[in-house]
Amino acid sequence: MAPLYLALLHFPVYDKNGQVVTTAVTNMDIHDIARAGKVYGVRRFYVVTPVHALRELAARIVAHWETGFGATYNETRREALAIVALTEDLERTIVDVEHDAGRTPLCLVTSARTRDPTLTYGELRRMVREGDRPLLLLFGTGWGLTEEVVGRADHRLPAIVGAGTYNHLSVRTAAAVVLDRICGRRAEEEADT
Repeated sequence: MAPLYLALLHFPVYDKNGQVVTTAVTNMDIHDIARAGKVYGVRRFYVVTPVHALRELAARIVAHWETGFGATYNETRREALAIVALTEDLERTIVDVEHDAGRTPLCLVTSARTRDPTLTYGELRRMVREGDRPLLLLFGTGWGLTEEVVGRADHRLPAIVGAGTYNHLSVRTAAAVVLDRICGRRAEEEADT
């Protein structure tokens, strides 16, 4: 089984005007994506920001649940937040994954904007199940990952498309949907067990 990693990039991402910005780290993103990651077997969830003060804030949030009052108050939250790592950029994140997994990861990007996908969720499910190369799923905050990040990825996943024209999920929700699509049990699999 291929080891799976997630990274939430706060830079470089777009704002609503298409400018490249650094976004704020949020408590809910850390909690909710770590919890989804733990449910679906993610080895490590990276919160990526170049801003030292934001990495310190994220470290305090994680420490509260790992060693502070939160560690005894909510054991399952502590377990989920144990997969969180903090890095300052995508390069250091990739290096950390390589050190952990022993191989350079394949980088995969997601976007609310429909781009020409290079990989289906079914193909990615097979890669997770049958592969051994680490996979690093990149999610962007703000209004999404920059073209530079998308362009350097090994694969682009299809956009998550709902029932209507509104297509602006929170990154927490998008991460959970993507994880379920690639790691969740399918009804046909459950029928076989």
